[in-house]
Amino acid sequence: PRSTPKPSSAASDVYKRQAVFFGVVFYTAAFIAEIVRGGILAVPKGQSEAAAALGLKRATALRRVIIPQAARVMLPPLGNQYLNLTKNTSLAIAVGYSDIVQVGQTVYNQTGKTLPVVSIWMLFYLSCSLSISVIVNFFNVRMRIVER
Repeated sequence: PRSTPKPSSAASDVYKRQAVFFGVVFYTAAFIAEIVRGGILAVPKGQSEAAAALGLKRATALRRVIIPQAARVMLPPLGNQYLNLTKNTSLAIAVGYSDIVQVGQTVYNQTGKTLPVVSIWMLFYLSCSLSISVIVNFFNVRMRIVER
């Protein structure tokens, strides 16, 4: 019986990173696709009928009539999904890039000070989350429906 050779540590790290990357990408892509589908379906059917009545091709109607209206509906859940992506990558980094986490673990194992290390990690993810929130809120304000 032949035994299969074990992958080297470097190859194992590559496989871990690929698994984490594709797992996060497919997980997030499924949610974003559903948000986009729901946003497009939220546009009243009369809008696409009106575009067809004007003689617009389907691609032109999507680009100029349907997508701009759907974007207003899609933007808040897309912002939430990107915030979720930021939170999910914290776990992915712990699994796929364990060497980064091990540096922090080494620091608090040698010094006994856990709070500064964890605080740095928390500040990093807090700044990422707040940045995404500010950007999404900026576009929400710009895309809001103006009452006449």
